[in-house]
Amino acid sequence: MSRFAVVIADNRYASYREEESVLREVDASVTIFSSSSAEEAREAFAPADAILVNLFPMNADIIGSLARCRVISRYGVGYDNVDVEAATRKGIWVARVPDYCFEDVAEHAMALLLGCVRKIAYKDRMVRQGRWNLHRDQPCYRMAGRTLGIVGYGNSGRCLHRKVFGFGFARVLVRDPNVRSSVIRAAGAVPADLPTLLAESDYIMVHVPLTPRTRHMIGAPELAAVRPGAILVNTARGQVVDEAALADALATGRLAGAGLDVFDEEPLPAESPLRTLENVIFTDHAGWYSEESVVELKTKAAQNAAAVLAGGPPVYPVNSV
Repeated sequence: MSRFAVVIADNRYASYREEESVLREVDASVTIFSSSSAEEAREAFAPADAILVNLFPMNADIIGSLARCRVISRYGVGYDNVDVEAATRKGIWVARVPDYCFEDVAEHAMALLLGCVRKIAYKDRMVRQGRWNLHRDQPCYRMAGRTLGIVGYGNSGRCLHRKVFGFGFARVLVRDPNVRSSVIRAAGAVPADLPTLLAESDYIMVHVPLTPRTRHMIGAPELAAVRPGAILVNTARGQVVDEAALADALATGRLAGAGLDVFDEEPLPAESPLRTLENVIFTDHAGWYSEESVVELKTKAAQNAAAVLAGGPPVYPVNSV
């Protein structure tokens, strides 16, 4: 019998070889929990010394029922589905994986931007219908000489900046109050507050985590102030941008287009007004994904748990206990 029990909530992967390999080193067994029932979760989590969680809501009620758990490790950069305060009161570490997919997110964001600028999804739909000479309907403008704005200069924002140097942007504006202006300037960008970035950027790339301060940080007043004809790309969290205001800005032509990988509600509801707009490209919250990133995510999420079970802190702690 193993010394420790680890429960994986959300059965989202075809196999758990990576987790089992890491946790075997600390003599921990792995059990998969795949129900959405809170009552069943309390029963399944009761013997757990560690929990690896993806989307399951680890709220105060669930956390309060945990009898043995020492660490909750989230598969991902964000952790808004884990009540960190409740876990801290209970003496439970909360951990995440902040550095596993920034290359993938940056590439996905750039793909969405290019798709919007060159009208790729629209042209694909029209060509399949037998249409041609589509530039008469939706003109394209070159990117060289324009201004790129990056909202958030963490791992994915910095990686995006590194990847765009060959496109010939006249300026790159960066808004991130948590990063020193000298660091931004040293990287070849210009520090800017959010109103300035929105007013002067042709392309707005959103790369901030979801927190109480960033929820709807780009709302109706902010979108009303953007440069006419700008394009917005969001690969961060849907709630960072007010979705109703975004749909209105796209419908009225204030924004020329948007590339969206994240939404208020996922999957995107059938009744969403965004679905009716031709100037939006959607993907299915896939910016994080590559085959390499999956292996890295699963390994690092398990390493957080293994580190705590071995008597130390997690590799990537969110709180302190």
